[in-house]
Amino acid sequence: MAIVGAGLIGLATAYRLLEQRPSLRLVVLEKEDAVGRHQSSHNSGVLHAGVYYQPGSLKAGLCRSGKAALEAFAVEHGIKFDRCGKLIVALDSRELPRLQALFDRAVANGVPDVRLVGPAELKDVEPHVAGIAALAVPDTGIIDFARVTQEYAAEVARRGGEIRMGWTATHVADVGSRAAVVTDRKDVGAAAVVTCTGLQADRFGDHAGPRIVPFRGDYYTLTPGARHLVRGLIYPVPDPELPFLGVHFTPRIDGAVWAGPNAVLAFAREGYHRRSFRPDQVAETVAYRGFRRLARRYWRAGAVELWRDVSKRAFLRQLQRYVPELEAAHLARGPSGVRAQAVGADGTLLDDFCILETRRTVHVRNAPSPGATASLAIGQHIAARVVQKLDQ
Repeated sequence: MAIVGAGLIGLATAYRLLEQRPSLRLVVLEKEDAVGRHQSSHNSGVLHAGVYYQPGSLKAGLCRSGKAALEAFAVEHGIKFDRCGKLIVALDSRELPRLQALFDRAVANGVPDVRLVGPAELKDVEPHVAGIAALAVPDTGIIDFARVTQEYAAEVARRGGEIRMGWTATHVADVGSRAAVVTDRKDVGAAAVVTCTGLQADRFGDHAGPRIVPFRGDYYTLTPGARHLVRGLIYPVPDPELPFLGVHFTPRIDGAVWAGPNAVLAFAREGYHRRSFRPDQVAETVAYRGFRRLARRYWRAGAVELWRDVSKRAFLRQLQRYVPELEAAHLARGPSGVRAQAVGADGTLLDDFCILETRRTVHVRNAPSPGATASLAIGQHIAARVVQKLDQ
């Protein structure tokens, strides 16, 4: 049994498989020199409660079960997490219908203790935040997903799994009754193969499926003297006309507070800096008709995001809509992440988790947020499919 990718989902899948089949010979192949080098460690660290997702979708179901499983795992392994709570803040009356729709969706998804609050209670919870109403989601939390990834890897090793660093897979194929992973070292044969490759997900499986378009998100961090302005997670009401959520405030488990992110096209799939540039990957993205259709649909929003990327003042103005007391001196340049966004040929963003399979392979083609929160549930979901293949 082989798994390509030692991020959260690849390692969670390995862990779940070894739970079910303790005698299974399993190898995880990872091209980097350490586990979780990309999306698993370049994320906001939020434990999502399941507010946003379409009831009945994979996201909705696996987020709730995955969060419970991850919190239990964290307790067992001494990983600190904090249910600090979230406020989704409406700034004006135009956002109130969308806020009510979010409340209805959260209730349908079984999110506990969610409630609508008015301006007085909003100020009690977050004294420095502007807004006329909010959705309070006390079950939302924060955790260090890089630490979670390391503990998943440790569990895989304890259970007899092997993790091979520096093995770059280039192709996976069904070969008769088995599957083969072609790598830069040597081929690896297996009874079944799972690919969990995040930003490289469309390199494996059916190349006619959705393609990955990478979007970089940059954060500012609040200086220590400004952290008191934010107590918990502060989010905007999502605009269904826009492809991404918008800037928000995220306390971190280490005490820091992040503000952002923006969302701009990344010029390298694993490029975490503004100067990161891979001309071959840019050409590949621009040549994809799905991206061109996406760009035509959202070019105005894209231009705004790009301006905020280069203008700290523009970024600050967006943040001040929610926390008016913020000043430019309160913001320092923070980290960046790159989101693997699956885009269909018609230019639509693939919203739900997408897991494709052949006779001997399973390919995770889309696992955006809340993929980290749901990782153990996604791993269980994939493991069930793999066990069926192993038993054939």
